[in-house]
Amino acid sequence: MTNEELIHEIQRLKSEKNAVILGHYYQIDEIQALSDYVGDSLALAREAQKTDASIIVFCGVHFMAETAKILNPTRKVLLPDMDASCSLAESCNGEDIRNFKKQYPGHIVVSYVNCSAEVKAESDLICTSGNAEKLINALPPETKIIFAPDKNLGGYINSKTGRNMVLWNGVCTVHDSMEAENILKMKIANPDAVVVAHPECNGAVLKVSDFVGSTKAMLNYIKESGKKKFIVATEAGILFEMKKNNPDKEFLTVSNGEKCACAECGYMKMNTLEKLYNCLRDESPEIVLDTELIEKAKRPIVRMLDMSAQLGIIK
Repeated sequence: MTNEELIHEIQRLKSEKNAVILGHYYQIDEIQALSDYVGDSLALAREAQKTDASIIVFCGVHFMAETAKILNPTRKVLLPDMDASCSLAESCNGEDIRNFKKQYPGHIVVSYVNCSAEVKAESDLICTSGNAEKLINALPPETKIIFAPDKNLGGYINSKTGRNMVLWNGVCTVHDSMEAENILKMKIANPDAVVVAHPECNGAVLKVSDFVGSTKAMLNYIKESGKKKFIVATEAGILFEMKKNNPDKEFLTVSNGEKCACAECGYMKMNTLEKLYNCLRDESPEIVLDTELIEKAKRPIVRMLDMSAQLGIIK
C-alpha cells in the first residue's frame, strides 16, 4: 500500500476499534501527523487516561508503552514494534538497581521516567526532565538519594540543587554523543542562533547552551522567544513540532559526530506506517505486565503526581 492508503486504513481501523494513537515527539513525521496526541511519554500515558478508548497504540519505545499500561491497566496497549527499545532504559534493569541499592543503604531511589517497569517498581519516586529539579528540591535536604538511570540528567539536577545524589551510570546514547565542540562551531557560523538543549545531553553541551529544559520546556521557550534561529541539541524528531508551531523560525540540528548529519534515535524510527497499520489490524504486539508489577511500578508514579500537584507543577 502507498502511504496515503496506509493512513486511510489506519484511520478506518482506529475508528472501528475505538483506538487512540499516541505519538512521541521523536516519531517520524507521518506518525506524528496522524496521532491523536503528540507529546512526551508520561504526558501521553496520562492523556490516554482521559479517553474512553478501548485500545491504546503507543508510537514510541517499549518503556513508554509500559508506562501507558501501568496507568491504564484495563486497556489493551499496543506497540507497533516490540523491538523499539531505549539505550537509557537498557542500561539498568530491576536486578541491577536492587544490587546497586545494597551498596548505598539508607538511600531512596529516584528514577527518571525513561526506565523499565521493573526499575520503576524498585523506585521510591519517579520524575521527568521537566519536574525533576522541583521534586528533588522538595525532598528534605538530609535525604540520601540514588538517581537512576540517567547520569547526565542526574548530574544536571545535582548542579542545580546542590545535592550530591549517587548516579547510576546510564545515558541516552543519542543525547550523550552530541559534542560541545560541534555546537561552538555552529554558534560561530550562526552568531544570531540560540542553543537549546535537553538535560540528557552531557555536561559540556549543557554548559555551552543558552537554554536547558525538557522537550516541552524547549517548545514553550522557542514559541515565546523573539529570536528567529535555534540550534537544537536533542533528538531530531522534535523539529516536526517546532516547525509546525513556529513556521517563521529556523532550526539547526546538532551533528552527532562526523558520520551523522543529525541526531536521530534508531529505536524511535523503528515504528513505521506499515507497522502501525499491522498493529491495529492484528491488535498485536501487546504490552502485557504482571498485575503485581503494575501495582509496584505505579506507586512511585502516583507519588510523583501527588507531589507535583502539591507543588503546583503541571506534570
